[in-house]
Amino acid sequence: MNNQISRRSFVQTTALVGAGAMLSGVSRTYGQSAANKVRLAVIGVNSRGMTHLSMFGGLPNVEIAYICDVDSQALSKAVDAAKKKGHNPKGVADFRQMLEDKSVDAVSIATPNHWHAPAAILACSAGKHVYVEKPGSHDPNEAEMLVAAAKKHNRIVQLGTQRRSVPWIREAIEKIHSGVLGKVHFGRCWYNNTRGSIGTGHATPVPAALDFGLWQGPAPERPYVNNLVPYNWHWRWHWGNGEVGNNGIHCLDVIRWGLQVDYPKRISCTGGRYHFQDDQETPDTCIAAYDFGDKGATFESHSCDPHGFENETFGMMFYGEKGTMFIGGDRYKIYDPNNKVALEVPGPKMDKLHFQNFIDCVRSGKKPNAPIEEGQKSTMLCHLANIAYRTGHTLNFDATTRKVVGDPEADALWKREYRAGWEPKV
Repeated sequence: MNNQISRRSFVQTTALVGAGAMLSGVSRTYGQSAANKVRLAVIGVNSRGMTHLSMFGGLPNVEIAYICDVDSQALSKAVDAAKKKGHNPKGVADFRQMLEDKSVDAVSIATPNHWHAPAAILACSAGKHVYVEKPGSHDPNEAEMLVAAAKKHNRIVQLGTQRRSVPWIREAIEKIHSGVLGKVHFGRCWYNNTRGSIGTGHATPVPAALDFGLWQGPAPERPYVNNLVPYNWHWRWHWGNGEVGNNGIHCLDVIRWGLQVDYPKRISCTGGRYHFQDDQETPDTCIAAYDFGDKGATFESHSCDPHGFENETFGMMFYGEKGTMFIGGDRYKIYDPNNKVALEVPGPKMDKLHFQNFIDCVRSGKKPNAPIEEGQKSTMLCHLANIAYRTGHTLNFDATTRKVVGDPEADALWKREYRAGWEPKV
């Protein structure tokens, strides 16, 4: 029998998920396990998901109940790793199988981007709280659907923008909001790396360990090529969102947070694939610019150039009347109007706190540090930049209707086509 999930089985599973949600009582905050234990499923462990497994698996009174992956080798490795941490998870290829388990309180999603929103929407409808990796959606339509699903089912959904939970970054943003820089009128952020060529893929047999049909899931089927899985899907529009959606989301989220803005009026993005001639469709170099009316922002990406600004490969700058603030990977600095360092505060990497915040909110019902409605505002900046890049022109955006104004080319990229029977529904 073909190992791909058929449309009929998808519909059947979805119906069961809906029934399970009604039976489980989606208003509960956490499950019936003793002493507030949170039972969690980790979905997607071929890359970032192993960090999810390590972080969640190391938190007190959290049980890794399921591990889900379409690659049997990655799944086996992750199950073994969880057992070494004292957990005894069930390993499944299709995450929908565990949605019927009423004892599962929450899921963490670290799949490729094209699965983020469809998986999270299904999980919300099944009564599960959700931690979903950035960007959380593949396109603007999915972003809006995921926010609607979290609201409809009253689920806690945290986006994996972990800087929202780092104390020294929260302190830096609070200083901006308290007026240390005076009126802040502009934010600049950047990302640099030394990524090499992804080469030219060739049609080869699908590896025996990989269920490629289920890997593609809601995305219309494409032939398997040998330079796609497990990581290079990032650089193909069909599945990924390029560097803007991969790393730009992190710094754009901090910029939007610091500037206290929601949606821009105008968006432009220019650049190209300059370094290598290969299968990569997304730019390795680009500059996205955002006009919020009384404030502005830029994101600059150099995936194949290692030297960044401020001697940092990743960072954010805020420009105000009374000075400038730099936020990097391990510190923030405030410069006075004469460009002298007035304050420098070191800060370590503290990703674990974001995972802990999610678990705390699952138990308490409180709002997480990166609620999906805020997270998808930042993700929308990424989607709009990509649309501006792909159309080749500046976009005009109506913040009230949250739509691009009078632009059929942009409208065509607002939502994706789905494989028949796989369309997410709220």
